[in-house]
Order: sequence, then C-alpha cells, then structure tokens
Amino acid sequence: MSEGEYKITDTRGKFLQAMRDGQKLKDAAWTSGRILLSNKRLVLAGNEGKRTIPLSEVRGMSGRYDVNQAVASVSDYLSLEVGEDVLLVSTSMDIDKFESKLYGAMLDQKMILTKHPAVKGGVVQDTDWERARVKIDVGEVGIAVASGTFIQIELDDVGQVDTAKRTVEGETRTVLEVEHSEGSTSVQTYISGKARRCSLLGSIFQKGEQQSSAGVELDEMEKEVLMALYTGVSSFEIPDFLGMDVDRVEEIFERLIELDVLEEVRKRREVSLKTRGRNIASESINDK
Repeated sequence: MSEGEYKITDTRGKFLQAMRDGQKLKDAAWTSGRILLSNKRLVLAGNEGKRTIPLSEVRGMSGRYDVNQAVASVSDYLSLEVGEDVLLVSTSMDIDKFESKLYGAMLDQKMILTKHPAVKGGVVQDTDWERARVKIDVGEVGIAVASGTFIQIELDDVGQVDTAKRTVEGETRTVLEVEHSEGSTSVQTYISGKARRCSLLGSIFQKGEQQSSAGVELDEMEKEVLMALYTGVSSFEIPDFLGMDVDRVEEIFERLIELDVLEEVRKRREVSLKTRGRNIASESINDK
C-alpha cells in the first residue's frame, strides 16, 4: 500500500459492471472474489483479474440497477457511480455495514460547514455557520462542530432533503438542507462544503429520506391519533381528546411503534412522532 494508506476491511463477495460509458450492460454477470477497501481505494479481485477504483473517482452510491434477472435476484448490493460507469458490489459482510465503511472511507474527518439548527419547529434561527467534521456510522451521520457541539442524525429519522443556493460566509454556495428531529422537535441542519463531499452526504441522507417516506397503510383512527400528536396533544391526553378507550389508544400506539411511525419515550405510555409519523400526519391534515 502507498504511504498513508491503511486497510479498512477485507472480505469476500461478488461484483459486476452494470453500466459502461453511460450504457447499461444487459449481459453483465456476477464475478465472485475478494473485496478490499482501504482509505484510498476499493479493489475487486476475481479469477479474471482485479479492478482498482480510487475512492476519489466515486461520484456517489445510488439505487438499484437491475439490468438483468441475475442482478434482480440479488437483494442486497451497492451501486457505485464511477465516472460514467456503474459497478455493483455485494459482500458476505452485512451490506449496510460495508456501505457505512465505504462512505466512512470517503468522508470521515472531512471538513464541512454547518448551520445548526438553521430551522427549529418551523422557525428560522439566527445561527452562524461553523466548521465541523464528519463521522459516518451504520445508520447515522455524526457532525462534530468546532465549538464543541455534536450533531447526530439518524438516517431513519431524516424527513426531507433539499438543496438550495444560499449565502455562506459571503459567497453563494450549494447547501444541503436536512430535516430531522431533536427530541420531539423538527429541526433543519444546513450543510455546505466541497461539491463531492456534499454530493456523497446527499446520497446518504436521501437514502434515509426514502426510508422515512415509504408508504404505510393506516386506518382513519390511527391517522386521527397521529394528527392529534402532530398538533401538540400529549400522548396521555389522546383518549380524552379523541373520545377513545384507553386500551384502544394503547393498541394503536403499539402498532405505530412497530411500523416505526412513533418511538416510545417511556413506559405507560409516552410517545413522540418520528419523521415518518410527521410526514403522514402533515399529509392527513392537508387532506382534510
């Protein structure tokens, strides 16, 4: 390995090239072999040779590329965008863990600018931009701010991710606007910095956004409970507020916790809305 390079993980798996120069390869086939990840490159080594991918050339990781049935039959793989090519990688390691290691290799300890909270409870805050460093873990993005604050954004708590042009330290820059929660309060964290870093972070947060926006079938009573919580009614006040039996409310809470719409704060029975719950409640109110 080159100077300053170190191994992050060495595992087995399979890989293929799904797109070359922007064109899908419908006859692509999986190759089994060794997958080596360092802080500078990804090496895919099979019987037909090896391919070395400098991490600096990875533009992002996107959704599925089911170019044929052989690919579609594999449930867990990563799609790596390398220039105009797309490579698919499936590992014997848990794919979420490998994805976290790969993002971490490209982003850990990288410098960004952040404004937190930029918006809190729907109200714009008078917060300054600060320098910060990124730390990627499975299912979450950590942001260590120079002033000592640590922002922990869980991917399954990400609501909406937008990009906008904003003034950052006197310059017009592209900014990631990430909606998530702190306790029971909805906040937005703004992130800016080098284009590739923001693009990679955007890919991570958009995956969380997709998880949170996944459809959930709820009946009218369950939606009424969510709307009541969304408008500020305490979970303890729900039975009286909606004229419902306490046991029925408890059953609804249990189901919504299982669906990852609510999270339990403490037993008997305090709950708070998660991002998915806020989204559903907001849509239900707008439909009224």
